[in-house]
Amino acid sequence: MPNLFTPAAKSADDSSDAQKDRLLAELGQRHHECSEALSELTQAHHDALLRLALTADFRANDTGLHILRIGFLAEALALLLDEPVEFAHLLRRAAPMHDVGKSGVPDAVLKKVGVYNDEERQLMNAHAVIGAQLLGRARTPLFRLAAEVALTHHERWDGGGYPLGLVGAAIPVAGRIVAVVDFFDALTMARPYRPAYSDAVALQMMVAQRGFAFDPLIVDTYLANADVLIAMRERINAQPPSFETLVDDC
Repeated sequence: MPNLFTPAAKSADDSSDAQKDRLLAELGQRHHECSEALSELTQAHHDALLRLALTADFRANDTGLHILRIGFLAEALALLLDEPVEFAHLLRRAAPMHDVGKSGVPDAVLKKVGVYNDEERQLMNAHAVIGAQLLGRARTPLFRLAAEVALTHHERWDGGGYPLGLVGAAIPVAGRIVAVVDFFDALTMARPYRPAYSDAVALQMMVAQRGFAFDPLIVDTYLANADVLIAMRERINAQPPSFETLVDDC
């Protein structure tokens, strides 16, 4: 029987170990390169969809600051609600795409001033499903969350929302947060058909929808921190963050 501990056997073992080490190093390098490529692809996809959302914002006669505010304020509100930091950061990147489906709504409806008829209302409401379909084609956590927000930010706590008619806690928390942030931000923006509501009036209107359109806990948290959130909005308006801050994954 050969001695397994002869110099020749040790040399063969050393050679085998070296080959394994090289193979593991090569696999590690390939994994790193694939991960970097996937990250770059995800970031490019995110950038493209955000710009599509920005286009829809401009078409609706908004300034584009709306989607910046929605991202940062949704993140802040999530943190105030003691949601995990990772979720809040992801929501900052996902929330600005909430209305990306408006890119599929005809101008005659999107830019209409006045009350929609039934057909126009159906076309407008379809933006939630369109957005979810656009975003749901990707399988990364960011786009899954963005699709969830797009689909559910018009659901109502009392079940009277669209497109699914979800009730209460069945509405994902991301959709519930963005619904409140979007409501307040939209009311305090000037529109071609009306001036901006004051912050005080918008807060009163939010309170009136507590437990009807909106999760009571989220409304209460917003009200308790309204001065902080409004100050954040004013900083964004005065010195808008770069568009890239919404794409950055840190």
